[in-house]
Amino acid sequence: MIYVAGYVGMMLLRLSRAQYGYGLLMAVLFLFSAFRHEVGCDWSGYLNQYGIYGGYSFADILATREPLWTAIIVAQVQLGLPYPWLNVISSAIFFLGIHQLAKRQPDRLGFLVMLFPILILNLPMSGIRQGTAVGIMALAFLAFMDRRLIRYVALVLVAAAIHSSAVVFLLLAPLVNGGLSRGRMALAALLAIPGAVALLSTDAAETAALRYVNTGVDAVGGAFRVALSVLTALWFLVFLRRKWLMTFAADYKFVVIGSLMMLSLIVLVVASSVIGDRLNYYFIPIQAMILARLPYLPMRQGKAMAIALPYLGLFVVLVTWAMLSWHFQQCYLPYRTWILGVPGS
Repeated sequence: MIYVAGYVGMMLLRLSRAQYGYGLLMAVLFLFSAFRHEVGCDWSGYLNQYGIYGGYSFADILATREPLWTAIIVAQVQLGLPYPWLNVISSAIFFLGIHQLAKRQPDRLGFLVMLFPILILNLPMSGIRQGTAVGIMALAFLAFMDRRLIRYVALVLVAAAIHSSAVVFLLLAPLVNGGLSRGRMALAALLAIPGAVALLSTDAAETAALRYVNTGVDAVGGAFRVALSVLTALWFLVFLRRKWLMTFAADYKFVVIGSLMMLSLIVLVVASSVIGDRLNYYFIPIQAMILARLPYLPMRQGKAMAIALPYLGLFVVLVTWAMLSWHFQQCYLPYRTWILGVPGS
């Protein structure tokens, strides 16, 4: 199967430490996701959006819940670009953000490889609207690390105008500047209460609750994907936190906060596996940051096993998903591309 074989190739490329491995893989993954044809669970859904939103006026755009996403589709239609180009646009934004975040990693290639089995397959290759938002949020994460409050808030608002779920990250704004003291964490938590109430009272939150809370609508693999993030967060907070502070102090605060937020996903998954799963996608780049930096953290024993375990674990997840999921079989197989022309035309 192309996906499993591709991931094995990525792991071998990582082991080879090829000089141009990262650039090569980034280009291949972009082409692989951007130029797919009738591949991905949401292909028909976004095709429907393309047909509906394409004729919207400026006033219609402003009335939608995610106006920037609607505006992208309207602009595409006005430029005369057919629907498949929406995947190219969304993939370009996703990989641009991921590339900027990868440049901050000591192992850019390992970081990218770890994103493939879950994040890349589920977003730029299927849920492209949230994939676009995740690309913008990757830039917002960099602004957070650089303590650029205005830039952070602006990027979160841009991401939320594409996928409304990103608005939850506005709650982190009080933590952008300053250190990670208990007082600041307590103040941020206190400020988050009215912020959370405000977010939960929005139309987007109400719609999500009506669709996914106590409705029987579940993300079958969502609990497993969230479990991986929770286990990574626990591993970091219990065993790696002090080592990280000694080695990567510049982004220590960001990763600690990200890990704490990953733990909070447990509560959301209990209420709705779909909502917990959707929010979890924003944290997978943080998870990959933690796992890809394991070779650079001081460990007295078991380091080789700790480094290999994430790659092997993700391999098992991908193989299990590909072999046992009817959903995967229907959505991703066979893989087709229109980069050399529309298949069958």
